[in-house]
Amino acid sequence: MKTVKEVSKLTGISVRTLHYYDEIGLLKPTTVTEAGYRLYDDKALELLQQILFFREFDTPLREIKSVLYNPALEREQLLKSQKQMLVLKKERLERIIASIDNILKGDNAMDFGVFDKTDMEKMVDHIIKSLTDEQQEIFVKEYGSLDNFREHFLNNASSEEVQKNLAKVVEWYGDKESAMAASTNPDNPQIIEAYGKRLEEVTRKLAAKAGSDVNSLEVKMIMGEMDFVSKQLYQMEDATAFMLDMAKQYLSNETMQKNLDAVYGEGSTVFIGQALKAFYEK
Repeated sequence: MKTVKEVSKLTGISVRTLHYYDEIGLLKPTTVTEAGYRLYDDKALELLQQILFFREFDTPLREIKSVLYNPALEREQLLKSQKQMLVLKKERLERIIASIDNILKGDNAMDFGVFDKTDMEKMVDHIIKSLTDEQQEIFVKEYGSLDNFREHFLNNASSEEVQKNLAKVVEWYGDKESAMAASTNPDNPQIIEAYGKRLEEVTRKLAAKAGSDVNSLEVKMIMGEMDFVSKQLYQMEDATAFMLDMAKQYLSNETMQKNLDAVYGEGSTVFIGQALKAFYEK
């Protein structure tokens, strides 16, 4: 068992912060002595380590709490997902450092290009490789063969509309490399499935609040959870641009409204769009 001071010295977290984590139920001490001293065992320290991993992404404490105490997500799943996010963050920082080095050398060329032919070939090959047997049957029925689908995909990739959509994907992920990494190196399928189910649960929870104030604390807390799960699912460091584009679709696409309202309830799609807009607009 370690005291608050010992944990503080070990982790660099202030005693005051540890007290606060206790107050909000994020990290409770293993036991409290009769004299009122908080004591932490190895299991509590392991939980604190998880919290610190999440704080690396500036994740709000309420979101960390909702995830850590969610029985649908296992410890190994969380660690793998956190590792992937840290790797993406590390790679992005390395690119930023390299860009600064180039600027200092007098080379200020910046590449904001969308995916080229090689990128698109990698992407479509990954799509084909990831298809289930049932999906392969659908594609073969639609295009005649998977080779035909590949050719169709690549031919259409050069169209202005597709390039505009791909440019939007780059905007969502912050840069071309991150977008490609998310497209061709998805996280563990079991983790993706777990986060996908969690996002569905959060969406239903949000839809159930339709008609309430989108700026209320209750709705904002649900949105905070949705933000965290979405970033994990889509492997994004910042989901703002993506979510605001989704909000536009929810608020303007009548076909989407009809289809989603049939699932989540009348008026729920517009409400979700309004909640997204309120949460992400600065």
